[in-house]
Order: sequence, then C-alpha cells, then structure tokens
Amino acid sequence: MAWSAGVSSAKEAPAFVAESTVALASLPPQARTTYNLVLQGGPFPYDKDGDVFGNRERLLPLQPRGFYREYTVKTPGASNRGARRIVCGGKQATAPQACYYTADHYASFRKIVP
Repeated sequence: MAWSAGVSSAKEAPAFVAESTVALASLPPQARTTYNLVLQGGPFPYDKDGDVFGNRERLLPLQPRGFYREYTVKTPGASNRGARRIVCGGKQATAPQACYYTADHYASFRKIVP
C-alpha cells in the first residue's frame, strides 16, 4: 500500500511537517513583552505561565515531555487569559532553542524569528 500525503489512520496523530515563521518585530506588543519576560525568567503575570506544554496535537517538532513550556500573551479587553500564547522549548527556560507564537489557542503555530 502506498503512502499518501495528508492521509493518516485514525490511531495515528498528525506529525509536524513544516514551519511557518514570524518576525519578533511583527508580533503584537504584548507578545514581544511576553517573549522578553521568557528570556528574563519572569516575573510572569499568570500562574500557568511556565507550565509544561504537552504538544498533544503534535503541531510542534516532537520532543520529550517537559521540553516545551507555555506563556500567556495578554489580549487587550479579554476578561480571561485569551487565546494568545508563546510556547518555548529547550533545556534552559531563559535560553530557549525555539519559541512559537499562536493567536488561536494552539490551533496553529509560527516559529518566532528574532
């Protein structure tokens, strides 16, 4: 049986395929603030900031559990944490190997290019 792009069995989760990028300078100011807080090690405004991000949907490159951490990007006018996040991965939280931005609560990601 031949393999076909975009087709997977019900038991098989989609795998990371390609990386879309976004320049740090083009992100909303709140995302740039969050990114800088990550590099400084905080302080973070939300209790969940720095929690492990599981990458269950496998939209980011596959890594061992605990590699990725998530951080809230403030959304002006939102009464809760909103949908915007930065997810960074690496062994050192303040020196991540890669960070990703999502404006749609993990439905899609773009790699942040400083």
